[in-house]
Amino acid sequence: MRKLVPFAADVVLVIVFCVLGRRSHDEAVLGAGLLRTFWPFGTGLVLGWVIAVAVASGREGISAAKRFDARGVWPTGVIVWLSTLIGGMLLRAVSGQGVALSFFLVAATFLALFLVGWRAAVQILRAR
Repeated sequence: MRKLVPFAADVVLVIVFCVLGRRSHDEAVLGAGLLRTFWPFGTGLVLGWVIAVAVASGREGISAAKRFDARGVWPTGVIVWLSTLIGGMLLRAVSGQGVALSFFLVAATFLALFLVGWRAAVQILRAR
């Protein structure tokens, strides 16, 4: 159960990212509109988690997946961030949603702040 907390935190933060984006464009923040905005990034997030666990398992063997610490900035946070960003943008493009350069830059910044930022804060607090 404790291992699901970082995943749940990531999901909540991606939802917050989507809500903030929709709100900044005066779009509905609940219902189908939010789901339409969330699904590409949510799919990228899940893919990032799969990749991060696979990378940990590949480096240290299958038992590493059992010891996998999702709170690490490197490589977990970076993998999750990049997968969420790139996967989300690719899925948005394929589904006919906007992927303007300005949106990409804003999404990259906010998702880095959210998905890597909380991990960095945890590492700093754990080091004290």
